[in-house]
Amino acid sequence: MVIIRLARHGSRNAPFYHLTVADRANRRDGRHIERVGFYNPIARGKAERLRVNLDRVDYWLSQGAKPSERVGHLIRDARKLASAAAGAAPAA
Repeated sequence: MVIIRLARHGSRNAPFYHLTVADRANRRDGRHIERVGFYNPIARGKAERLRVNLDRVDYWLSQGAKPSERVGHLIRDARKLASAAAGAAPAA
């Protein structure tokens, strides 16, 4: 089964996560199929907190991949940010 989950990177007390598509049997930080974004829970100031390639996530969800609970929340947040950014963009 394919799952979309977080893979931890960064150092002690400074976590940084990649959103990865991986086989469920592989380890959390091990082999993955594709990296579809990142999540930086300690982002401050102008640092980017969340980036998700929603096109690729939608593709993998259509192929039967299941997001983990936390990744599901992050995808929902990314969709809200994307719709807010699209609504705030000036019409040309």
